[in-house]
Amino acid sequence: MVNWSDYILFGVVQVAMLVGMFGALVPFFPGIFIMWLAALGYGFIAGWSTLGIILFIVMTVLLVISTLIDNVLMGAGANRGGAHWLSIIAALISGVVFTILFPPFGGIIAAPLSVFLIEWIRLREARKAWKALIGMAAGYGISYFVRFGLGMLIMAMWWLWVWKG
Repeated sequence: MVNWSDYILFGVVQVAMLVGMFGALVPFFPGIFIMWLAALGYGFIAGWSTLGIILFIVMTVLLVISTLIDNVLMGAGANRGGAHWLSIIAALISGVVFTILFPPFGGIIAAPLSVFLIEWIRLREARKAWKALIGMAAGYGISYFVRFGLGMLIMAMWWLWVWKG
């Protein structure tokens, strides 16, 4: 006899994983964290096999790496473009605050706008402020591929857990 609850659990967690993958493509949206929470919920409901525990620990490490790499690459790109670290920190803070206030796109608008405005005020040159903004965008572009790859890896690990765990 088919155990429908297993199929329902798989479907619900898979949808959460896909929402997380979509979220991994949006700046300041915690897509990888959503995927991690889905895996955590799966573990509590389906049970923690040895393989599941090992895979979940690796997923946790990937979550931390994803969070750090995103901020580091965006900041490094902006810095390479000439942005002062004050502008970068302001962009990170405004990105988080405006994502909370106006989800999911508030941070996407606020972070680059912060870099541009602070650099324009600081340097009094729109061209240099624009260059800092472009550097931040390049850093984000790189982090986009990293987040997407880590998200795919987390989903593949969860699939392995489901079928082998």
